[in-house]
Amino acid sequence: MDFTIEFYETTSGVCPVREFLDEMKKKTNFDHYLEEQLKDPSFASRFERAGEAWDVALQIAVLRQKAGLSQKELAKILKTSQQQISRLESPGYEGHSLSMLRRVAEALHAHVRVVFEPIETETEMRVAESSPLYQAKRRPGRS
Repeated sequence: MDFTIEFYETTSGVCPVREFLDEMKKKTNFDHYLEEQLKDPSFASRFERAGEAWDVALQIAVLRQKAGLSQKELAKILKTSQQQISRLESPGYEGHSLSMLRRVAEALHAHVRVVFEPIETETEMRVAESSPLYQAKRRPGRS
């Protein structure tokens, strides 16, 4: 089935939908600034870590809300303070311990999964051992 989408044009030849889509493609000053800053490896690393902290904080908050619990109620279940739950849900907090994350996950009927991902480099990743200096020869008639 073939179909085409046509956007209407006003009598003056302006297509509001196309203008809107074109506007959405434009980068803001912040987009240009961030693009420039991400060229700095130190900034890029800090930016990525901030994103990881944001992920953890949001996941905890969403799970807690889905469970219908306030921070105070979750704190009571975990035998900790509401302030500690608030810290765990703060994107700027980086003091999460694995044991506390497990306790939170258990209380919210979830599990914790930690994933280590290799850092991609421009050079090929290699095993610590060097290549052998010799090549094994196969004997004729053997597979």
